Amino acid sequence: MIRKASECAVELRENMRGGNGTVRITKFATPEELYNKGRMFSNITLEPGCGIGFHVHEKDSELFYLMNGTAEYSDNGEIVTVNAGDVMLCPAGTGHSVTNNSDETVELIAVIVYA
Repeated sequence: MIRKASECAVELRENMRGGNGTVRITKFATPEELYNKGRMFSNITLEPGCGIGFHVHEKDSELFYLMNGTAEYSDNGEIVTVNAGDVMLCPAGTGHSVTNNSDETVELIAVIVYA
């Protein structure tokens, strides 16, 4: 199966999880296409000043691959600067946030899998 970029659903979320700005989510697959083992496989775009607020993953884990840019990542409360090529893991029971405090667009690939 091939899904062309033009066929991917795009969602805009204002103040996602209490973060600033508008987060652009390009959805690559549905939960059903993930065999209900997860709920997200997407590209997340954060424009300068934009972010996803801190939240805890209770029954799932989130994995990020930072494709472009530099971001501030809260790893369960510890703020770390992450760069293109870095991978961030948020296991079930822990929390995170991602903020773009730079002048460049940040692009992430995000996968959420059930614990």
